[in-house]
Amino acid sequence: MNAELAPAMAFDTISLNIPKTDLTFFKTLAKKMGWVINKKSTPRKKRLYDPETGEYLNDETMKAIEDDSVAFSGSFEDFKKWAQNL
Repeated sequence: MNAELAPAMAFDTISLNIPKTDLTFFKTLAKKMGWVINKKSTPRKKRLYDPETGEYLNDETMKAIEDDSVAFSGSFEDFKKWAQNL
């Protein structure tokens, strides 16, 4: 890119999600085009995958799993009795 033209050019900032397998190609393309890349990593939500349904657990279920106050302490027999009383 010609340094003399840069101040006169209008720029837009965009956000892209690029698969890691294509990142090297994208960086090469961006360099050739004279683009500036600023990588920002977004924190990913924890997700559990259910292979039977092919879906991920929703936010409500994930919160219940992560909630420490819901933990059961006792023997398996105690848990079984508790579950049967529900």
